Amino acid sequence: MKQVAIKLNGKKIKCNEGASVLQVAIDHNIEIPHFCYHEDLPIDANCRVCLVEVDGKVMTSCTLKAQAGLAVKLNTPAVAKLRKENMELLLAGHTQRCPKCQKNYACQTREQMEKYGVTGKKYERPCLNLPIHKMGSAAEFDPEQCIGCNKCVEMCQKIGIGFLQLKGQAAKNSLAITDDKCVDCIYCGQCTVHCPVAAVREQNQIEQVKAALKDKSKIVIAQCAPSVRCSIGEEFGVKPGTNLMGEINTALRQLGFDRVFDVNMGADITTWVEAKELVERIKNGGPFPMFTSCCPGWVKMAEFYYPAMLEHLTTARSPQIHSGGAYKTWWAEEEGIDPHNIVVVSLMPCTSKKYEAQMDKFKVDGHRPVDYVLTTREFAVLLKDQNIDLPKLKKSTVDPYGTFSGAAAIYGASGGVMESALRTAYHFLTGKELKKVEFKQVRGMQGVKRATIAINGHKLKVAVVATAANVKLIMEEIKKDPNAYHYIEVMSCPGGCIGGGGQPIPSTERIIAQRIAGLYQIDDKMQVRCAHKNPIVRRYMEEYIPSLPEHKQRELLYTSYSKKKRFE
Repeated sequence: MKQVAIKLNGKKIKCNEGASVLQVAIDHNIEIPHFCYHEDLPIDANCRVCLVEVDGKVMTSCTLKAQAGLAVKLNTPAVAKLRKENMELLLAGHTQRCPKCQKNYACQTREQMEKYGVTGKKYERPCLNLPIHKMGSAAEFDPEQCIGCNKCVEMCQKIGIGFLQLKGQAAKNSLAITDDKCVDCIYCGQCTVHCPVAAVREQNQIEQVKAALKDKSKIVIAQCAPSVRCSIGEEFGVKPGTNLMGEINTALRQLGFDRVFDVNMGADITTWVEAKELVERIKNGGPFPMFTSCCPGWVKMAEFYYPAMLEHLTTARSPQIHSGGAYKTWWAEEEGIDPHNIVVVSLMPCTSKKYEAQMDKFKVDGHRPVDYVLTTREFAVLLKDQNIDLPKLKKSTVDPYGTFSGAAAIYGASGGVMESALRTAYHFLTGKELKKVEFKQVRGMQGVKRATIAINGHKLKVAVVATAANVKLIMEEIKKDPNAYHYIEVMSCPGGCIGGGGQPIPSTERIIAQRIAGLYQIDDKMQVRCAHKNPIVRRYMEEYIPSLPEHKQRELLYTSYSKKKRFE
């Protein structure tokens, strides 16, 4: 693409011809306030805040295209006046009750209002007491916070669901759900990670976690998902993809957690169970295809949209459920701790994991394996509330029962679950170890990846799918040819968990790609790179699980699925 030189406030910058001036400014850390712009979505110019001046004319920088010799002024009196008026008008559609407008939750709207000296009292509307809509126990939206930027709606449509829409006109225009009863939310939270004003947000559990940490009668365990370690730094100005796991371990101890374990340990259990099932299906000739099941957004999608395919989902529980269950049984028994007194907190890049954690079907001995789930964003709020500057902390390691393999680390990337399972399935089929453990055919940001993998004489036709829109494509292929695939990984978010709905804002394809690179770097540096070689998991799967009655083994390792109604 042709490079041109433009000037932003007199500063000469080289960029691609035709690029959005706003994006050029973002890429060069030059601030232009904005709300409705997202580089992966259509440019709508709805918020009218990203104003700049060119040749005496004020215009939106998101629609302004870079061309040779363009000179842009960012803060002229005319720009400042119109920007302030437009921000005040936006505030008129953003009421005071938003949790992110409180001390611990400064949302982008209020931050920018304060920065530019806008009080909004002139325009601010009274609370209309419109109901807050709950998306299961995962996310929620408050129509009184909506500024009509349309990003959540566009993203919901882009991923292939279309649950959200804008209703009403002018000042009464606000977020709503579709009237189509054949469409339901899958709790992926892509709306929350694309909303600049907290109109759509995760269901907050910070206060519950704080209360647990203060309760001296409880043993509070933290377990961090693979993706969080390569994204949390963005909340502190660190480059996406930077692995801060060592710093996270230290921070969790400073917060008061009694044990610092890891969801990656649970990922290794998931890999073990899922690889065993894959091998059994290979030996028995099916049923194929076998789908992964560790993404609760995908499971909800399957249970609502594709109930006829439920027998094809692996029965393996998800990583956080596996590890939480192990900590409340095996670890509790070894430590002599009453499971009633254990609280497990998962740090997740995902909102649907909140929904998953509350499901009764996962209970073990009457206990939920996971008590609370904090998104990456919530975790950052908790750290900042306690004045913990994460990147400046010394590194420390997880406690012993949190040990994991490199295969677990890549669970956060689309294709990572399949690659992890294939590494271990090879061992279960052959009794040998792979000389080269990477299956790069299933890596990458593409929404659909297809490959044929040769394992011990078996040619496995596999697919890796991200987002519901691409699931529809795969389901059409299977409808035409039921033998099209043997093994399919599905994630509901772009790029996999690493692009999940609980991640830092903004979350763009470029940023997600950087996060993914960080996960593969962790795997590359690990001495143990296969789940079945994790010594902690070997003890659990080869010693503890076989010692249990069969019904208890099923309770700890497996799950089941059922057709779901709307909102169920």
